[in-house]
Amino acid sequence: MSRLVVRDVAIAFGGVVALDGVDLELGAGEIRGVIGPNGAGKTTLLNVICGINPPDRGEITLDAVPLVGLKPSAIAARGLGRTFQATQLFRGMTVLENVMTGLHGRLDEAVLGAVFRSRSLCDAEAQAAARAREVLAFVGMEKFEERLATELSFGQQRVIEIARALISEPRVLLLDEPAVGLSLNRIVEVDGLMRRIRDERGVSILLIEHVIRLVMDVSDGITVLSHGRKIAEGRPEAIRADPAVIEAYLGKDLHAGSPAP
Repeated sequence: MSRLVVRDVAIAFGGVVALDGVDLELGAGEIRGVIGPNGAGKTTLLNVICGINPPDRGEITLDAVPLVGLKPSAIAARGLGRTFQATQLFRGMTVLENVMTGLHGRLDEAVLGAVFRSRSLCDAEAQAAARAREVLAFVGMEKFEERLATELSFGQQRVIEIARALISEPRVLLLDEPAVGLSLNRIVEVDGLMRRIRDERGVSILLIEHVIRLVMDVSDGITVLSHGRKIAEGRPEAIRADPAVIEAYLGKDLHAGSPAP
């Protein structure tokens, strides 16, 4: 299990400050939620951590190894996985093939060609397929491996994206709203899956989520952002009662478990 540390991270886009001196620590074996109103800087924070948007200042380390300045592929190779708000599965590809693409940083060109339906078939492809099947079984989606990924329900596609992130065996997983648009039953399944990822695979998880009920239930600790700044941090029970957090959520009662605005 790994430790991710963010120190004094700041970034602006066209003069608009998206993050302003944000500090955050994700401990080994921890699930940490990041919440805040729309525009608080939550997704920007994940983009900075995984190298999509280099920060204007600040430090980010994974197990004491600096990440700032590295390309996203190099950061991923060091053990950081990521999912996104919008589903990004490949159309025309099966569930199995989509999960196999999560190995793109570790497969040679021939195997990538096999994944994308070229003629390059080899032992490495078979090994990659076996790994993909193992991950699909772990997330409970093995029976869909031959289905086109885009034929699945929205909730199932979200789980497939998590499987694709897991196949590279990350030490830290960044999840961007994995429960968005899901039914209550699916949210409960995502809750259980995150716990299993941590407990059975030893992966630390940084979670952005608007479904407050899920964040409060599954997180060991919560960091709250508003207008690019950290305004609170602590255990879920403390965050739920924090006046600054309630004010940032426009007076919504977090006890109600309703999604944040």
